[in-house]
Amino acid sequence: MKKRILFITGTRADYGKIKSLMKILNDDFNFEVFIFATGMHMLSKYGFTYKEIEKDGFPYIYPFINQKYSTNMDIALSNTINGLSFYIEETNPDAIVVHGDRLEALAGAVVGAFNNIRVFHIEGGEVSGTIDESIRHAITKFSNFHFVANDEAKKRIIQLGEPEDTIFVFGSPDIDIMYSNDLPDIDEVKKRYEIPFDNYDILMYHPVTTEVDHIKEHVEFLVDEILKSNDNFVVIYPNNDIGSKVILNEYQRFKNNENIRIFPSMRFEYFLSLLRSSDCMVGNSSSGIRETSIYGIPTVDIGSRQNGRYNSDSFSHIIHIDDFDSINDAISNAKKLKFNKSSYFGEGNSDVLFHEMLCDSKIWDKKVQKQFIDIDF
Repeated sequence: MKKRILFITGTRADYGKIKSLMKILNDDFNFEVFIFATGMHMLSKYGFTYKEIEKDGFPYIYPFINQKYSTNMDIALSNTINGLSFYIEETNPDAIVVHGDRLEALAGAVVGAFNNIRVFHIEGGEVSGTIDESIRHAITKFSNFHFVANDEAKKRIIQLGEPEDTIFVFGSPDIDIMYSNDLPDIDEVKKRYEIPFDNYDILMYHPVTTEVDHIKEHVEFLVDEILKSNDNFVVIYPNNDIGSKVILNEYQRFKNNENIRIFPSMRFEYFLSLLRSSDCMVGNSSSGIRETSIYGIPTVDIGSRQNGRYNSDSFSHIIHIDDFDSINDAISNAKKLKFNKSSYFGEGNSDVLFHEMLCDSKIWDKKVQKQFIDIDF
């Protein structure tokens, strides 16, 4: 009998990261893939990106509006739990797959746990500098199986009291797509998005939800620095966490600047090609850790959002703005860096490993009831 696997996706980013996992299961007659698309996917400001999921040809996609642009995160979480609860009554999935640290993933983990449905968590055990870290660890405690990027993440999940035999190191699934030979050519990307630059940096800056009172001050400084720069920039909207309105209001100052192109969102494969040909990543996105290290692109990290997610030994391509008088000085120094491309987040075969694990009866035979595992100190 086919196993029904329900994937939850709430953003352009997490969809790009788990798409290879969806595809490999969808291509196997032994599985049925269902997709609950919500969050930023359903907001017009970000381009209704659920349409990109439809274009990829998955047969069972359920678009669900869980928020307006200004909805508080707690209300959005409540709405998502409510909508997802009704949806699983219709689909009766054997497992729910969630990714990362977004509220939609937390909703999926809670609904799965409360309904005795196995929850598979992708990329747990990582740290960050916002409320996202608490959300990620909460998801871990509601999840039955953990598919992590590296041994460091595995150790953290063991610290959270999870059985070691439920944790699988399989890398970051977005790297499957990064290593693909099917990425669009950079000229095709520039034509599609009308980007005229030969050389450019990418800016992705998200709100730090635990520092919301300082967002305006921080983003004003960031925009001032970018406007002073002689570099060309491709700017991509922040996520829709609290504080994003402040960022977007400041981004209005970029309008009519011939050195800057700004986009609400970008199809993941096109973003990867754009990143691969860029000179530098600027901001506080996790792309400045994962994807840039794979492609050998330097990063200028701004603020505390990624605190704890890297160290100087593991990520020699990252320069922190605190070490410089200005962002532009940091960018200039970052472009002088020489470093090796990293495989810290896997070898680009996460989809194959994930498929093999889900074909193993041990996952399906293991009881849903969890038990905390103490560590001997």
